[in-house]
Amino acid sequence: MKQSKIDRLRAAGWKVGTPRELLALSDEESNLIEVKLAIAELIYARRRRARLTQNELAERIGSSQSRVAKMESGSASVSLELMLRAAFGLGVSIPELGKALTVTSRHAG
Repeated sequence: MKQSKIDRLRAAGWKVGTPRELLALSDEESNLIEVKLAIAELIYARRRRARLTQNELAERIGSSQSRVAKMESGSASVSLELMLRAAFGLGVSIPELGKALTVTSRHAG
């Protein structure tokens, strides 16, 4: 967010901060959220690039379309194991996964 917008919001009485600050997240909680969101973005992008529907990906990994939708939104209810299974099922390599997680570190608060 641009500093000018932050200044306007603060002047209007709003509290401005990172999600981590606003939710009082620990380092571990914040990192877990960042990892899940990075993997969710990777799964979504790779699925779309492969021209697969959520149903087709679900069948490929032995899950359901609704779980794939939750996975792609970064839902806390989806395990990292299932997310990784989906990523690997889409052909994501471990180095690619590492790169996605490295890019994520710039978002960390």
